[in-house]
Amino acid sequence: MQARSELSLDVAPFEAVPGRREAGVLFLCDHASNALPAAYGDLGLPAGALERHIGYDIGAAGLTRALVARFEAPALLTRFSRLLIDPNRGADDPTLVMKLSDGAIIPGNEKADAQEIARRTQLFWTPYRQAAARLAQEMAAAEPVPAIVSLHSFTPVWRGAPRPWRVGLLWDLDARMAQPLLERLEAAGLGPVGDNEPYDGALKGDTLYDVATAHGLPHVLIEVRQDLIATPQGQAEWAGLIAQALAPVLALPQCHMIDHHGSRAAARGPRPLLRRPA
Repeated sequence: MQARSELSLDVAPFEAVPGRREAGVLFLCDHASNALPAAYGDLGLPAGALERHIGYDIGAAGLTRALVARFEAPALLTRFSRLLIDPNRGADDPTLVMKLSDGAIIPGNEKADAQEIARRTQLFWTPYRQAAARLAQEMAAAEPVPAIVSLHSFTPVWRGAPRPWRVGLLWDLDARMAQPLLERLEAAGLGPVGDNEPYDGALKGDTLYDVATAHGLPHVLIEVRQDLIATPQGQAEWAGLIAQALAPVLALPQCHMIDHHGSRAAARGPRPLLRRPA
């Protein structure tokens, strides 16, 4: 498991991993780190709390790096804990700075007022979002239009209920990537694959909404169960499984076209915008 490290306020809040822009894919990892700036200490949490899923997406950073290596593609990974401010929430989301996460009170966030939230937004949330949007648009302008792939992980058990999926795909209005990728993952014997499970991809203001959906870029969010990618060996194994299914999907012309809301949106009709659990 990744060791937590201090992050100074003058250090970039994200890591940009270089890659071939002509690879046609941009990887994002919203919850890559459980680091906190020195000024925030441990947010008043007990020892070990930040090593839990509430602090970051366990295994997601290693999985992202392994996929980057396979596709030689660029990536952006955050360098701060989601408990400082959640880069995958909308700027106006009331859970942007969590005061309670999976039963754990976050003492350092209890008194975070509008001014403090605005400060964290300016220092951490905004630079990451702007960098992701800028890179995606630069890649689209240079061609090929990039497919945006966001990597996350989820807990094996939620509120006492085991989750049956090993991997899930989240999407909103645009199924150009999600549908063929789901079919390939299931054909590889990795099912059941969650279709908008364990969360729903219809979250207005999340990273993919701002970076991809709003600009008609093809995209998908891949969630892998945390116990499967908690080690480097698991990350390498799952990077191979995902890459094998993802490569032929990335070869589809539809995954390199600007299309506002994709071909299946009209058939599905409007979808409610939901909020994901922490």
